[in-house]
Amino acid sequence: MIRIRRSRPSEGARVIEIWRGAVDATHHFLTPEDRLAIDEMVCSFLPQAPLLLAVDEHDYPLAFMLIDGGHMEALFVDPAHRGTGIGTALVQYGLSLHPKMTTDVNEQNSQAVSLYERMGFGRTGRSSIDGQGRPYPLIHLEYLS
Repeated sequence: MIRIRRSRPSEGARVIEIWRGAVDATHHFLTPEDRLAIDEMVCSFLPQAPLLLAVDEHDYPLAFMLIDGGHMEALFVDPAHRGTGIGTALVQYGLSLHPKMTTDVNEQNSQAVSLYERMGFGRTGRSSIDGQGRPYPLIHLEYLS
């Protein structure tokens, strides 16, 4: 049984653990230097960010999502729980709050691109660099269904 709730400040270490595991499992395209720089940036803000958490029956966080003004800034699932529907449940919850939700996804993360497109997101554009100016193209998506 998965439940979705707001994060608590005391859960920062677990959120970072989820982020690191998910990135290591899906972002093989990052250079080691960029991975380290992004990790430092993420550790400076993510623990305090207003996240939506997917938690198990023991209230243990398994995944998180960050939405800002209808734009999904982040969706990360503990690699031990990938493919179980937790990410889909978080996205559906986000869509219940923001029916025209948008997101950006790394073009090299083909599994994430496929997930969003299967869920009804359509491509609205592409950037050749990521939000920090790194050479990781982004696909811009909006929920269309």
